Amino acid sequence: MVIDNIIAALDVLVNGHAMLLMAVGVSAGLIAGAIPGFTIAMAVVLTLPFTFAMPAHLGLATMVSVLVGGLSGGLMAGILTGIPGTPSSVATTFDGFPMARNGEPGLALGIGVWSSFCGGIISAILLMTMAPQLAKIGLEFNPWGYFMLVIFALTITASLAGKNMIKGLIAGALGLLLRTVGEDEAAGMARFDFGSDVLLGGFDFIAVLIGLFAFSQLLNDVRDPETARKSLTQRGTVHVKIEHRRAIREIAKRWTVVVRSSLIGVFTGILPGAGGSIANILAYDQAKKASPYPEKFGTGIADGIIAPESSNNAVEGGALIILMALGIPGDVTAAIMLGALLMNDVVPSPSFITEEPVLAYSIFISFFIATFMMLGLQSFMLRIFVRVTRIPMYMLASIILGFCGIGVFALQNVTFDLWTLLWFGILGFLMRHFGFPLAPMILGVVLGNIAELNLSRALAITPDLTPFFTRPWSLFFMIIAIFSALFPLFQGHRNQKRFWTLFYLPAACFAISLPLIMMGGTVRPTLAVIVFCFGAYQLWQRKQNGWQFEADQETT
Repeated sequence: MVIDNIIAALDVLVNGHAMLLMAVGVSAGLIAGAIPGFTIAMAVVLTLPFTFAMPAHLGLATMVSVLVGGLSGGLMAGILTGIPGTPSSVATTFDGFPMARNGEPGLALGIGVWSSFCGGIISAILLMTMAPQLAKIGLEFNPWGYFMLVIFALTITASLAGKNMIKGLIAGALGLLLRTVGEDEAAGMARFDFGSDVLLGGFDFIAVLIGLFAFSQLLNDVRDPETARKSLTQRGTVHVKIEHRRAIREIAKRWTVVVRSSLIGVFTGILPGAGGSIANILAYDQAKKASPYPEKFGTGIADGIIAPESSNNAVEGGALIILMALGIPGDVTAAIMLGALLMNDVVPSPSFITEEPVLAYSIFISFFIATFMMLGLQSFMLRIFVRVTRIPMYMLASIILGFCGIGVFALQNVTFDLWTLLWFGILGFLMRHFGFPLAPMILGVVLGNIAELNLSRALAITPDLTPFFTRPWSLFFMIIAIFSALFPLFQGHRNQKRFWTLFYLPAACFAISLPLIMMGGTVRPTLAVIVFCFGAYQLWQRKQNGWQFEADQETT
């Protein structure tokens, strides 16, 4: 049956007209993603009117192509200029931009392209094979689970803060505070507006993001007149040619990072409201924690590009899973896709795949084909984008700032957003100067609203706090949030050979197995038993070694 559906979908998609539309869609998405402030959602919205006269499978395939292209397009601006083209490529700048500055923009872009490709392919395979099963996970989430998921994500501020954790926590708290400006979505009350109508709507996230990352970076680049006259090429040996072979070798060496980050992206995608802005930071954090050299993150290493790019391309596959199986849009772009389905008199439901198999599998296959097109088209377009490195910095800064201003203003046509760009650009410049990391602040701005909204919903259902401890997903994320927050302390004390660090991994395994058992079914309790046994084995092994550290064992 599945094979028949795939063949039927290929029959309607594999023709010159459909391929041309998808190629145009991917190209448009790549360009939109590379322009700071021009979001993927905006690109998909602009595509929607052109699909009105198309058959359903062609219109949806075109929109999926724009979506796939936009997800990958953000890496070009992020790596070459340090400005994330989209919110889902924020973490890519942490190592992509330093690698480009170190004289290897071709390698950084190559790693980004192939990581995006691998993440998209893994997501597409899961989309075609496990859509109904994975969608059921999204139904298990409730406000308590969402809130603890955000709390877990916020613990990443400790990891992103680097060596100065206090400054990182201050930056994260400032981001959360900024998110409280404006009207409370749950209660409808004005907060911190100081009687101003423009502040009633709060600070636009895109304007804050571009101001903190883009404007502050541009100010830092042109502060020295001599440096401002130089291009990136003159600052180091730049290989303009994209190094595909070397990039593939680097990714092959780190295939575990690709798989883990892609699965994080798919899982985050099936959670309504989470999206790529959370997934790319989560994947980056997990790659850093699992790495044998976490201190190198932020200096321009391959792992720091592979993780976020693999995850953000896998996100939309997860979002399409829950959209098609349950009719629940996981993010703004998925909501637009839902509108396109409804316009064609198609109502997503658990029976959608069986009732409309050709249309459903045409969406699956278009996602798959668009990912391959993205690889080829992005490789071609990157040759043009890499030449940006040859432009003098003062000229490049002026052009980029102009595009940023146009992009920010075009979102809502509000002049106040331009002032937001200016103020947060100056704030970001001062934070860079005094050693405050920007990433935790961005994370606070992204997650603050989600945390507050779900906490309000949870307390509106019941003021009792026990569901936070008794609901399986809530307890699961609470446990991993605690161990995630303790991880930087664990790393520091492990190097000092503190005795308690021997129990960190076994304790984490024992704790995580509890909510997995509570979830019921067959798969997850079985997984809980495996995790528990692994923790017991680790504890037994440490006892057999006389509670000694590995370094001590080698010397004795």
